[in-house]
Amino acid sequence: MKILVTGGAGYIGSHAVEILKNRGHEITVLDDCSTGHADSLPPTVRFVQGSLLDSELVSRALKGCDAVMHFAGKSLVGESVEKPDLYRQVNVGGTKVLLGEMNALGIKKIVFSSSAATYGEPELSPVSESATCAPTNPYGETKLAIERELSAVARAQNLAAVSLRYFNVAGALQTERGWLAERHDPETHLIPNALRATASSPLRIFGHDWDTPDGTCIRDYIHVVDLIDAHVRALQYLTASEHHIFNVGSGTGYSVAQVVAAVSRIKNAPLATVYAPRRAGDPAVLVANIDKAEMLLNWRPTKSLEQMVEDTFKAS
Repeated sequence: MKILVTGGAGYIGSHAVEILKNRGHEITVLDDCSTGHADSLPPTVRFVQGSLLDSELVSRALKGCDAVMHFAGKSLVGESVEKPDLYRQVNVGGTKVLLGEMNALGIKKIVFSSSAATYGEPELSPVSESATCAPTNPYGETKLAIERELSAVARAQNLAAVSLRYFNVAGALQTERGWLAERHDPETHLIPNALRATASSPLRIFGHDWDTPDGTCIRDYIHVVDLIDAHVRALQYLTASEHHIFNVGSGTGYSVAQVVAAVSRIKNAPLATVYAPRRAGDPAVLVANIDKAEMLLNWRPTKSLEQMVEDTFKAS
């Protein structure tokens, strides 16, 4: 299959490119490299550098493709609060351009990289796809707006769409060119920040008296390789005129203390940490219910927290 991967030079997108290429697909990447890195791409893929907001460029990138995996977009929660208009313009506006050009070229298949930020702060955990969506920041609002656009376009234009909602992605993949690593600036993810912690710059743990077995918050983590496997299975599940939504994650979650212990084992040294006050709005437990993906996509995660930490460490 010929697939356009938007945001294919980013952390998750570059893993998708590598895995899809290794499975025999022909790949085109569209990325403006505002946060992605062109040097993460294999030399055999077609690379179009530019913005989703440029309809002519998007049309050129789409030519000859059969399907789209859509990762491109702004993704920092804090930045979205500071620049909500930018997030709406790039994420929602860019997706509308993409869908318009897909329709013009008769391309009817898309898998969208959504987010569990669409749920906001759910009352129950594990959270299922049927839970009420009430995003608490502009980033989550844009992801939900895109999902709603996909539903409308699926009905109106015979589009086959799948959205995958997930929380925290970790890990890395070793390729013949080296490791594909997280290269975020700033880095906001727990595992890479824990690996970087030092005595002079310890990892901050926000609260240690939560109603959890070890007193620290529990969150959902998924290895990036498992995540891309879910995207590939979603591509096979696409159904004309329908938009399906799936959670993908660990299904159980890991506490901050468990992450700290795993990092300490991998580094064979105690991790420097310091307790900080709870953050407003943080729930004690936030985990995805992945029953739907297990049942309909025949997908389940295979890689442990230890593998996520070890691969992140090797890639750093």
